[in-house]
This record gives sequence, C-alpha cells and structure tokens, in this order.
Amino acid sequence: MPETDYLKIPQNRVGALIGKNGEVKKSIEDLTGTILDIDSDEGTVYISPREDMEDPLGVWNANHIVKAIARGFNPEIAKKLIHDDIYLEIIKLPLYVGKSKKALARYKGRIIGKDGKTRELITELADVDMAIYGKTVSLIGEMDNVMIAKEAIEMILNGSRHKSVYAFLENKKETLKLKEFKDLVGIHDDKIEFRDGIEFDEETLQ
Repeated sequence: MPETDYLKIPQNRVGALIGKNGEVKKSIEDLTGTILDIDSDEGTVYISPREDMEDPLGVWNANHIVKAIARGFNPEIAKKLIHDDIYLEIIKLPLYVGKSKKALARYKGRIIGKDGKTRELITELADVDMAIYGKTVSLIGEMDNVMIAKEAIEMILNGSRHKSVYAFLENKKETLKLKEFKDLVGIHDDKIEFRDGIEFDEETLQ
C-alpha cells in the first residue's frame, strides 16, 4: 500500500482545492482513491490511500493534481493529470531571471503578452494548458507538447523576440502534425510498415 504523501500549498489556493461545499476535494479523492487531509490555516495537505484504492499511483496522481491547483490551475484542468500521458511541468522563474520583483513582473508580462496574445499562442500552438502564478509558470499536457511550450517560454526568458518564439512554435506545430500523421498511418523511422510485412524506405518511393 502506498504511503501517505505530504505537500504545502499557498494558503490562498486552499479554497480552490476544497471547492464549494468541499466538492473539489471530494472529486479528487474519488478520482484517485485517496483521502485529503487539508489544514487551511497552515496550507498543508496530507494525502493517504483509501483501503479500496485500486490504482497504485493514486497517491502520486493526487499529489500532482493538488500541486497543479496550488500553482494556479482550475481544478478541472488539474484533474487531467489522472491520465498516464498527461504531465505537469513547473518552471521556476527565479532560476532564469533572478529574485527581483521587477524582473519577475516584467518577464511574466512578456510571457502573457499584450492582451494575452503570447500566452494564447503558446497554449494554442503547443496544445497545452498554462497557469502563471506567483514565481512560476506551469504547463499541463502531453510530454512532447509540454516540452515545446517550455522551450518557447525559456526563449522568452532568455531574451528572444516574440516574433522568433512564434516562428519556433509554428515550426514545432507542423512537426507534431507530421509525427501524428506518421503514427496514424504506421510510418516509423521513415519506413512504411505494411500488414504483409513488406517495408519500403520513403526515399525509394519518390
């Protein structure tokens, strides 16, 4: 049986974790087969397995869902993390721009962009969800998509112009589309796999 896990969250996110009449807390417990013991005053959350928990990763999943809510995500988006192919990535801004409040505000503004344009383009082109909260930028999505969005954000934090970031995202979106197409039709390592076992190299078909 998995052991009890523990984490501390910002006090102003405790309400989002509990939800109206405890609905969010209960939904996470039911989804993961765990029990959440929340100390509203301290912002501490203890996660323990229920006796009827079926998924051995229940406590681990609950931890990540709680962590995502703590980092500013809507609970419904955070609960996507119950799926094996969905990941949470937390980018700690001080590691890139230092601890200056002025610098943090400026770079968060660059990530958001005018009227939210940059944030919208990153989430749309990389197909991820994003939350900007405190000193972090967090991402939820499939691994390849999350890594693309992270790289775009790192480009901004390293001083790249928005135009360059948008071009990078457009290029990566096309790459992802090609990968999805190859997976769909059965192309691996630039070879087409037919059901009769015959393989053709793409170059020979040109």
